[in-house]
Amino acid sequence: MHEYSIAYDIYATARKAALEHQAIQVKRIFIDIGEMAMVNPDQVEFLFHAIAEDDPFFKGVTLETNTITPVVKCSCGYEGTTLYVCPVCGALPELVRGKEVLVSNIEVEVA
Repeated sequence: MHEYSIAYDIYATARKAALEHQAIQVKRIFIDIGEMAMVNPDQVEFLFHAIAEDDPFFKGVTLETNTITPVVKCSCGYEGTTLYVCPVCGALPELVRGKEVLVSNIEVEVA
């Protein structure tokens, strides 16, 4: 269940950023999840809240998930969203976007 480790990494990243900026509370965390990352955003959110529930930094925190559409690039020059076969030359294109899971922004409250 890799959703747990992703949820924990989100928690740890947000906590570290909050401490580095002398925050008193984390308000919102924005996460980009690629469609090809094979991650269930609902499970990540549930697990994140379970991990962070006893930490006062995260009281009332919300997660906002942005789904990233896959983009591929082929050696023939094609760039688009056709994933498995290049519509121009028939080759297997390279996935250049849509597999990532990253914290894109964190909103905190400072004293």
